[in-house]
Amino acid sequence: MRELIASICSGFTEFTAPESTVDNPIGWPGYEDSRRRAQERTGERESVACGAGKIGDVEATVVSFEFGFLGGSLGSRTGDRLEAAFTRARELGTPVVSLVATGGSRMQEGMAALSQLQRIAAQLALTRKAGLPLVSVLRDPTTGGGWATLGAGADVVLALPGAQVGFAGSRVRPPGDHDAYNAEAQFASGHVDKIVEPAGLPDELARWLKLLTGADGRPPEPPAALGAKTLPETGWDAVRAARAPGRPHADAYLDAYFDWRCDVSGDRCGGVDPGVRCGFGSRGGVTIAYAAQCGTATLPSGFRTAARLVRLADRLRIPVLTLVDTPGAANDAAAERAGAGPSIAELFGAIAGASVPVTTLVIGEGGSGGALAFAAPGRTWVTPDSYFSVTSPEAAAAILKRRDDQVPATANQLRLRPQDLVELSVARGIV
Repeated sequence: MRELIASICSGFTEFTAPESTVDNPIGWPGYEDSRRRAQERTGERESVACGAGKIGDVEATVVSFEFGFLGGSLGSRTGDRLEAAFTRARELGTPVVSLVATGGSRMQEGMAALSQLQRIAAQLALTRKAGLPLVSVLRDPTTGGGWATLGAGADVVLALPGAQVGFAGSRVRPPGDHDAYNAEAQFASGHVDKIVEPAGLPDELARWLKLLTGADGRPPEPPAALGAKTLPETGWDAVRAARAPGRPHADAYLDAYFDWRCDVSGDRCGGVDPGVRCGFGSRGGVTIAYAAQCGTATLPSGFRTAARLVRLADRLRIPVLTLVDTPGAANDAAAERAGAGPSIAELFGAIAGASVPVTTLVIGEGGSGGALAFAAPGRTWVTPDSYFSVTSPEAAAAILKRRDDQVPATANQLRLRPQDLVELSVARGIV
C-alpha cells in the first residue's frame, strides 16, 4: 500500500487518525488478537490510510486500502478514518482518489461494520455536493461494500487489469459465470471507465485530476468544419452530403478540437454504446466536457452515458460540447426493452437542467429526437455537410405513403439544409 501511494503521490502527508472508543462491538472471540496480528504483519493500525499529497500538478486527498489488514475490510475505525478524510478534503477543496482493495464489511463487527457503508455514502454525497471530483482505482480485490460505495460511487472509475471486481466475494458467489467478476467484465458492462496498467497509473491519475479541475466556465466555441465547405442546393443534396462515406466523423472532430482528452465509458446500468464518445478534453489548457454521436443509431446506453457526462460536468462546473451525428435513435425491439424513451428523456432533462454552458455542432445527420436530445437549445451550430430533420426523408415518405422515388422531393420539403436551419432559428450559424 505505501509503495502504491508513493508511486502516484508526491509529498504525501497522512492525516492524524481519529480516536475511537470502538474496540469489539459485538464481542467477537479473538477479534483483538486478529487486529494485533494484522498490525504486526502490515505495520498499519487499520485497513485504510488517508492523507494529502500532489498527484501530477493537483493537490488531492488520497484514501488507500491495505488488503493485508483483515482483507482490507471495512470496520468502525475504517469508517472513522474515511469520514475524517472526506471532511478534510472538503475543507481543503481537493479531489479524492480512492485506491480500493477490500473484501467488504468486517464480519467480526457485525452490523456495526455494515452500517459504515451508510457513513461512506453520506460522505460521498457531501463531497459531490461540494463540487469536488471523486476518482476510484479498483485493485485486486474490490468486492462487497467497498465496491458498492467508494468504488462504483466515484465519478471516474479506473481498474487494474485482472482485478477481481464484484459485489459478491469469491467465497459467497453462486456457481456459474465467474468471468463476470473481474475488471474487464465490469468495463464491458459499462461500470468501469478504463482498464489501466499499473505502470501507467500515476500518469493516468495525473491526467484525470488535471482535467476534472481545469475548467474556466466559458462557453465552448464550436469546432471548425472539417468536411465540405459548399452549402447544398437542395435538401436531398444535404442528406447525401451528410451520408457521404468520406465525411469526417466525431473522432476526427474531437482530435482536431482538443490537445488531449480522456474518455469515460458506460452508462452504469450495464450498457456501452460504441457509437457515442463521452469524456473530458483539454483545449488551450482549459477543460471542456464532450458527448458526441459517431454516425450510428444511438442506443439507450448511449443516451444514458451522455446524460451521466452532462450531469457530472454540471456538478464540476465544466462546460460541455456536444456533436450531433446520427440517423436517429435505435428503435428495434431490443432498444425499446432497454428504455429508448426513458433514456432519451434523461438526456433531454440533463441538458435542459444544466447550469453550465452547452455548445452543439451538428456534423452530419441530425435524425429526429435521437439527435435533438444531444443538442443545446439556442447554442447549436451546423456544418455545411449536415442536416437536421424532424424525421428522415425515407421515414417521412413512408408515413405519407409516398413512393421511393419521391424521397428526394420530400427531403426538399422538410427544409433540413444548414441554411434552412439558420433561417428557422434552429441553428445560430454555419461554421
